[in-house]
Amino acid sequence: MKTFKIFSIALVCSLIASSVFAQKTKTETFKVSGNCGMCETNIEKAAKKAGATSAEWNKDTKVITVKYSSSTSDLAKIQKSIADAGYDNVGVKATNESYDKLHSCCKYERVAETSNAAKTMDCCKDGKCTMPGHDGKDCCKKEGAEKMDCCKDGKCTKEGHDGKDCCKNEKGDH
Repeated sequence: MKTFKIFSIALVCSLIASSVFAQKTKTETFKVSGNCGMCETNIEKAAKKAGATSAEWNKDTKVITVKYSSSTSDLAKIQKSIADAGYDNVGVKATNESYDKLHSCCKYERVAETSNAAKTMDCCKDGKCTMPGHDGKDCCKKEGAEKMDCCKDGKCTKEGHDGKDCCKNEKGDH
């Protein structure tokens, strides 16, 4: 009976200790550019190198699902590692140098960066703004605007602008 009590106390203590030190596992899903099975291997390997406990990239959907412990890694670290391997993703764009090192079958079509935001923005089609109140005028001529949806709901969504004029060029034109 005494042995049973000691065993029960030890079991309860170990369960409490393991729950106190349990690590929070996070699961994230995001797009990563790539083409083939070799890309899949490289992308998953890069994610695991950055601390992912598991990584599965789908070459048809171009989406990766990663699991990681928030105490040892984070999403930004995983996305950077994937970019360092040469693969653009929603968090980090690969450098030209790392992209150039990819095998020829892994070289995916990269989205060209331009200073003409109208070509890449959701609010613009054929170089003209489709948002109400803009009457088809060019909506985003400012350098760097191609990386944001500045015309969302007809207001600037750029941090610190409170819906005001972030998409105007230096002349003040839309």
